[in-house]
Amino acid sequence: MTKPTELLAPAGSREALVAAVQNGADAVYLGVDDFNARRGARNFQPDDLRNVAAYCHLRGVRVYLTLNTLITDRELHALASTARIASEAGVDAILVQDWGVLDTLRRVVPDMPLHASTQMTVHTLSGVREAAKLGITRAVLARELSREDIAELCRESPIELEVFVHGALCMCYSGQCAMSAVIGQRSGNRGLCAQPCRLPYNGGSPLSLKDNNLADYIPELQKMGVACVKLEGRMKRPEYVAAVTGIYARLLRENRGPTDAERAQLEAAFSRDGFTDGYYTNRKGAGMFGVRPSNARWPEDWFAQLRSEYEHEKSRSVPVRFAAKIAAGQPMALLAADEDDHMVTVTGQTPEPARSHSVTAEEAEQRLGKTGGTVFTVEECRVQIGEGLSVSAAALNALRREALSELEAQRTAVPERRTGHFTAPEPAENPLAPPLFTVSLMHASQLSDALVDARPEMIYLPAEELAGLDLWPYLDRTRFCALLPRIYRTREEGMLRGFLMEAPRRGVSAVSIGNLGHIQLTSDCELEKRGDISLNVFNSAAIRLLREQGLSSVAVSFELRREQIRDLQKYLPCEAVIYGKLPLMITENRIEADADGILTDRRGERFPVLEVSGGRSEIENGKTLYLLDRGDWRDIGLTYARLRFTTETAEECAEILRAHVDGADCQPAELTRGLFYRGVE
Repeated sequence: MTKPTELLAPAGSREALVAAVQNGADAVYLGVDDFNARRGARNFQPDDLRNVAAYCHLRGVRVYLTLNTLITDRELHALASTARIASEAGVDAILVQDWGVLDTLRRVVPDMPLHASTQMTVHTLSGVREAAKLGITRAVLARELSREDIAELCRESPIELEVFVHGALCMCYSGQCAMSAVIGQRSGNRGLCAQPCRLPYNGGSPLSLKDNNLADYIPELQKMGVACVKLEGRMKRPEYVAAVTGIYARLLRENRGPTDAERAQLEAAFSRDGFTDGYYTNRKGAGMFGVRPSNARWPEDWFAQLRSEYEHEKSRSVPVRFAAKIAAGQPMALLAADEDDHMVTVTGQTPEPARSHSVTAEEAEQRLGKTGGTVFTVEECRVQIGEGLSVSAAALNALRREALSELEAQRTAVPERRTGHFTAPEPAENPLAPPLFTVSLMHASQLSDALVDARPEMIYLPAEELAGLDLWPYLDRTRFCALLPRIYRTREEGMLRGFLMEAPRRGVSAVSIGNLGHIQLTSDCELEKRGDISLNVFNSAAIRLLREQGLSSVAVSFELRREQIRDLQKYLPCEAVIYGKLPLMITENRIEADADGILTDRRGERFPVLEVSGGRSEIENGKTLYLLDRGDWRDIGLTYARLRFTTETAEECAEILRAHVDGADCQPAELTRGLFYRGVE
């Protein structure tokens, strides 16, 4: 029998946790300390987790911990300690983004179920299958998928799938946004996004999406076999959590869409000039965009009513069934069972012969049914009692209390799990030789003999650009790596596999790995596998895990500062971008830029918008990363230094590469040092 679809609600604070549980959530997700993607929420402390888990499990609610941010080497030990506390507290699963966190958790809490966060950008069947191969039990799908995409994945997925159904939408694919980090040092990948997509550009709001609302499609999602529907909102008010959770709980329970009144309530709770279902229905475009009206107000009267209800904590009870046997000469026995198949039997005093009044079955049932002050309610009570017996009210109360206490202990029991010790990644020596130059191009038109004559170690080109090129005249001077699209769809995998099988005969010697799906997609091809920057490699444990996946090199995150790159244990040859416009966002919606393809913010900063695979948009930083004049990127253990060309002409690409080879000045008109010296919070 298929399990019912789970309703997962946000718990950004203790009050929001209670609001979610009391309004029908099947599970809650929450963060602790700084190891989660909503560091601005109130969050919890590790020592809170035992009480949180007990509160939720007693009421039949699961608890998921979000450790879904990028973690530095120095933070891995503390993260491992938090994970161990979570496991010992009985947390039901942990959400992860970082490859190194995944590697660490598999070693420290090997029995803990792991979920791939939406920050892992899982959006294809290949990605889901690779997640399963790595031991992940559930994948949270990218919000940009259509109903057809989700249905296809549900049919073929070897693991559970989770879908966001309500709340805020990021403009960029989650896990691929660096805009907040690059322009303000507040990394969305580390839980401190400053929400630059909500700011004005070109006199409008071309990056501000309305909130997602899939309430109408709850029956459809349940029929597809979606394991879990998720509500966004760890930064929102507890009353909002109560409102939205309560409505979706009813929709799931009754397998229906919302009434007009419920639609109005969802909009009153919070919206940005209405809602959108554009990704799900594949109706992208202007109708998906909106901002919160300046005169919008919280519905305080309704929220006060919701608050008064969930604060009493009487909405979520646990039904139990009692069966009691009271017989002469035997200790009283009471069997208690709940709807989750927990069952206990307790015994009490031996009844005495009645002197004046014999206790009836009805009287005993009435006494046993008084569960006030507990989370339990008796939905059925059967009492088998002999004639002429006397039983005190105190004895029946004690029998009931003991049964419920043991039942509570069963419901809140922590599963037996193994725990391991954290071991810091073993030392690996940094290479002493200066790094070799690699080059990435956006278009085949940027490739030239002059560029190749500078003998870059590797030239990266999008797979679709390589398909029509004759590479053989260049192969005596360089090698070529196919850049697989960061974002694609499952239906495109056959075409990509065909290209990969043919690529070696075309002169391609390597392929980029930019997400989980690429590992699965390239498993049978004969090309060298090079990890790309979109993998978000942030620590040594990530490099170690990617080595196990068969990669030959990795590009490290450009959110790392110089010293952090230097201190990475280089289990694989490492590469870093040292020149070029850094990618800030990749979006499913095409971005409406000006006639020159530029977004201009309120301070006059200009961001080029480029079209990438599938007609998607990629926003680049307006200033060019330039480190050549500093030179201190040469001695931090890099094997490769990448020049990332985007809007440059073929002549400019060749000149800039030659300048780097010769050590000559090629300073751009508008330069930035990126995050190489600043890093991120």
